[in-house]
Amino acid sequence: MAECPVCAADIQLPDDTVAGELIECPDCGTELEVTSVNPFKLAEAPSEEEDWGE
Repeated sequence: MAECPVCAADIQLPDDTVAGELIECPDCGTELEVTSVNPFKLAEAPSEEEDWGE
């Protein structure tokens, strides 16, 4: 179980969740990154910037 850092919802994570995995909060829809698995900790995933082929 982990807490969404945006809306504080409790999120049930599977036992095979790994650090760096991206998930979506079922309550607020924010994309989250698993930053720790023991204990589970979540952070708002960094938004990817557009790559204009430069």
